[in-house]
Order: sequence, then C-alpha cells, then structure tokens
Amino acid sequence: MSESEFLYLSHNVSNLVYHIVCPAKYRRIVFDENVEAHLRQICLEIEKRYDYIKFLEIGTDQDHVHFLVQSTPNYAPTQIVKIIKSITARQIFVECPQVKKKLWGGEFWTDGYFVATVGKNQNETVIKEYVRNQGKQVTEYKQLHLALSSIAGKDTP
Repeated sequence: MSESEFLYLSHNVSNLVYHIVCPAKYRRIVFDENVEAHLRQICLEIEKRYDYIKFLEIGTDQDHVHFLVQSTPNYAPTQIVKIIKSITARQIFVECPQVKKKLWGGEFWTDGYFVATVGKNQNETVIKEYVRNQGKQVTEYKQLHLALSSIAGKDTP
C-alpha cells in the first residue's frame, strides 16, 4: 500500500500509525481470497470517504485481520476501529453472502480488538512486514548445525 507521512493540519503536525487486529466472530475461518479482495476494496472506499483514515497495509490470516492505519490526533483509535469494523462487516455480508452462513447472530467481528501505536522510525517497517505476511506460513525448516558443519568442511554423523 503506502508509507506513513507527516500530516499537516491547521493546528498540528502528526504521524500517528496504529496496528489494529480484529478477529472474526467466534474466530471462524472466513478470510479466503474472495473475502480478502472485497475487504481491501471496502477499505479503499473507507479511505476515500474518511479523509483522516489511511490504510498503509492490510493482512489477513484466515480468522483475523491486521490493519496498519494512519490517522490524525483529532480521532481516537476506538472511533477508527468502530468505523472500520461497522462498514466492513456490513459490506462483506452484502458482497459475500457465503460468509453470513458461517457466522450466526448477524455479527462479523468479535466485540474486542487489539490496537498499538507504531513509531515512524522505530518499528513501522517491521510491523508492516509482519502484517503483509499474515497467513503465509514458512514451511521450510533449515537445520543450522548442518549448514555450519558443511561450511567448515566437516561431516557430521
């Protein structure tokens, strides 16, 4: 998506980036490629509608979503989460009716969420990479001691 930037408003300059994690209701596995595509499109529409919400990265992992969001100090993280969760839930139920069959009670997200601030120069890149790689499992295991012994030219039993 994009990098955060300093936002210049009439009375402040800010760079507030939030790492938000929202689990699906009952931690159901609902995020397939189709739902992910719709979610990303819905988030782009949210970004157009709310000028103080900018999605830097979105990553899904079958039963939850990581959002890296930039905003201004005029809006609390709870307001931002409420907007994201309400609009995405409503739209996904409309655009992906198969999801509604996996969930009951008409709710898409759990009531809770995780939110943390991310520093521009400290760990934004690390968090961004973590969010980007959600759902991608590393299946290859490398045995370090074998690699070290072959570098040294020694055979290990």
